[in-house]
Amino acid sequence: MSANRDLLDRLRGGLIVSVQAAAGSALDDPIALAAMAGAAKAGGAVALRIAGEKNIEAIRKRVDLPVIGIVKREYPGYEPYITPTLREVQEVVRCGAEIVAFDATARPRPGGLGVAEIVGAVQQAGALAMADCALPADGVAAQAAGADIIATTLCGYTKETAGCALPALELVRQFRELDAFVIAEGGIHSPAQGAAALDAGAGAVVVGTAITNVEWLTGEYARALQRSSRA
Repeated sequence: MSANRDLLDRLRGGLIVSVQAAAGSALDDPIALAAMAGAAKAGGAVALRIAGEKNIEAIRKRVDLPVIGIVKREYPGYEPYITPTLREVQEVVRCGAEIVAFDATARPRPGGLGVAEIVGAVQQAGALAMADCALPADGVAAQAAGADIIATTLCGYTKETAGCALPALELVRQFRELDAFVIAEGGIHSPAQGAAALDAGAGAVVVGTAITNVEWLTGEYARALQRSSRA
């Protein structure tokens, strides 16, 4: 437990960079992602969120920051795809990730797996369990199941939360009332928004798209210039 507290203390007040690339992206390569992870560390990141065994392994060889590991895998007939079963949990912990993030919504998972079962498997493997939530009730259930971290990751990405304004600062405030270690993730596109998330009660902040999604960032600039040229 002491080691777990020490890890959370390392994250507290810090920036976690999600270093991921969509399938087919020019950056969808472990070597490219490892280089980006190294740049994130140089810029002051305290941890990284990484998807996929090959990417986790490549980045761990190059960067000595704590890793929040996930495996994205779709199962026909089920909506959760972020570390949805024990198979994915095992893949993440096998790579040595200190934290395993998983879909902690109330949506059915393959095999009828519950949040408590996922949390138990993660912790038994010696890692911290990070619950990716969408609704206040998800956080309550995750805390009751013993999750070490509660995050706003899936707010705006489920049917019930579609269209919610991001970043989900009100959800951060609600999770903070649970006296949990809260991570704000999703829709944070500026340093000011990250600071606002900490002010709302987040223990740490995850930023991905605004830092590592080169296609998205380039598109934002390109569209702005096109609008200006037509004015």
